[in-house]
Amino acid sequence: MKKNVIVSLADANYFPLLEELVNSIKRFRESENLAICILDAGLSQEQREKLSSRVDEIKPAKWDIEVSPFKVREKEWLKSQVSRAFLPKYFPSYEKYLWIDCDAWVNDWQTIELYFKACDNGKLGITQTIGPGYKITSKVNWLFGKLAIIKSQNFKHAVKSKIGYDKARKLAFAPHINIGVFSLEKNSEGWTIWQDNLTKTLKAGNIFGSEGLAINMSVYIDNLETEFLPLNCNWITSNLLPKYDEKQKTFVEPYLPNYKIGIMHLAAGIWKDGKDMRVDKSVKIELETLDNRKITKSLRFEN
Repeated sequence: MKKNVIVSLADANYFPLLEELVNSIKRFRESENLAICILDAGLSQEQREKLSSRVDEIKPAKWDIEVSPFKVREKEWLKSQVSRAFLPKYFPSYEKYLWIDCDAWVNDWQTIELYFKACDNGKLGITQTIGPGYKITSKVNWLFGKLAIIKSQNFKHAVKSKIGYDKARKLAFAPHINIGVFSLEKNSEGWTIWQDNLTKTLKAGNIFGSEGLAINMSVYIDNLETEFLPLNCNWITSNLLPKYDEKQKTFVEPYLPNYKIGIMHLAAGIWKDGKDMRVDKSVKIELETLDNRKITKSLRFEN
């Protein structure tokens, strides 16, 4: 019986990305020891059949917390903003859960092991979106003198979700936590804390981003015990581009000691000429190599 599971979610439009994620996992021999489960937020029958031979379970995602139909507007993929907080309900036979967004892929197996280790003893395993090379972590609009309007991601979402200014201020300059990759044990209290906060954020705020705000609240306000993993464990390419190691044929961090990227995450997309690399695999961008060369390359997974 497999004890650990990697879970993701996609609709029909993001199926190619989901398939690449699964392939990036399955190429590692160690993947035989864990399960891969998928939440279906609008896959076609053909896509489900194609995927079924590659993964352990596929289940339809649901609205685990009641959400106004006006907010949903037939965007079934928004279930990912809710259902990921209820993974033990969907797939109850596992001990540890690792969620990876479908627009991410695995480049180094050590990162998978780190996430499963990070959630020992009920802790949340996750990565903050801050590190060497990040030049802006929060935005402010300066009015005059010393007065400014805070526009950090956490603060903006918190105010819109009406969780109270006292809590919003605590989140204002806390390093944002990206919920696109995280790990939790089945019996962790983190699930309940997160679900309670998610119920609050969904009442007034937008669906998109609600789960991220809720997990930031869980960590920074409710003090959920957390194991913060290095930035290369959830490398968000729209924040900082990696470099490419031509000798090892792999993506690495752009600053010394150029650690290998563990999980490449295309959150928010990589855009060129109005096209998003997540949707159009032909999109390529200019990257630097460790030998100071310029190359044109995609950041999508390639077998």
